[in-house]
Formats: sequence, structure tokens, C-alpha cells
Amino acid sequence: MSALQQMADKLADDVLAAEAELGDDRFYEKVSEILMAASPTFQEAYMTSIRVRLAERRGREFLERALAAKRGGGVVPAVPEAPPENETIGSGH
Repeated sequence: MSALQQMADKLADDVLAAEAELGDDRFYEKVSEILMAASPTFQEAYMTSIRVRLAERRGREFLERALAAKRGGGVVPAVPEAPPENETIGSGH
């Protein structure tokens, strides 16, 4: 892994961890704007890290709901529909 990606991954982890404390679940977008002005290359690496983490979070939440339903004797939830093409991965997380 490159130094650039390592830095982007670390920043993404820190920003997503800080969102709850800050009470702003879109704070990562504000950081992205700052990065774009400083380094578009770093901003893209950061946003890739954010997208991967948000996708993993959504997948994990679905897995946990499905397992809870199955273990509780309920119906396993249906696979959610994919978001519209113009909706970002971070929407509604």
C-alpha cells in the first residue's frame, strides 16, 4: 500500500470516528472539500477510503439484521434495492 493510501485510510478512519462526537454524519464531505483545494489526488484517495468504509458499514448492518432475524425465528430481510445512480454511497447512512 502506498504512503498516500495509508494516509488517506488513516484520515478516513479518524473522520468517520469523529462524526458521532461532532453530531454531523456528513462531516466527511466537508473534509473532502478542504482536501480538494489542497490536493485533488489526496482527496480522491480519501474519498475512495470513505466510500469503502461506508459500503462495509452498510453491508455489515444488513448482515447483522439478517442474522438477528434468522436467530429470532423471524423472516430474513430481503436484499435492499441498489440506490439510484445519482445517489452517493454515503447517502442515508
